[in-house]
Amino acid sequence: MTTPKKRLSRYNPASADFKKEEFPFYWLARLHGRYSMAMEKALKKIDMDIPRWRILFILKENGESSISEISIHAIAKLSTITKIVYRMKADGLVETNTSASDGRVTQVSLTDTGRHTIEEIQHGTSDIFRTSFKGLTEAQITKLNGTLEKIFNNLPED
Repeated sequence: MTTPKKRLSRYNPASADFKKEEFPFYWLARLHGRYSMAMEKALKKIDMDIPRWRILFILKENGESSISEISIHAIAKLSTITKIVYRMKADGLVETNTSASDGRVTQVSLTDTGRHTIEEIQHGTSDIFRTSFKGLTEAQITKLNGTLEKIFNNLPED
């Protein structure tokens, strides 16, 4: 009889029973790689890249955000996000202002050009999203998001 511990061991890379095709992070890495390649290809056609796309969509959903808030949602280093935000400011996609409540905090918001760019991105990447989830129900996507969120929260922050 196979014990629950024995059944789970095949998911653990440290186990002799490990099978890469049964390791969730194997599929997550492959999924992320394929998704990133498809997004890079689509975004390149409109002179955009994934880091700037990510920041634009964080601002689209959250409205004005501090650079540190963007860093948290983008899961990127603060210094990296700061550099990208100031390049985006030079390109006219975002504007920055000092927070009224804390002069040490830089708030970032979309410009009209940034909002127009989001529309271009949505048009240029809509096929990726539509085909990625083909054959999945809303309930399956909701369950997948819940499972991924649980795994994310189980991982250490740093």
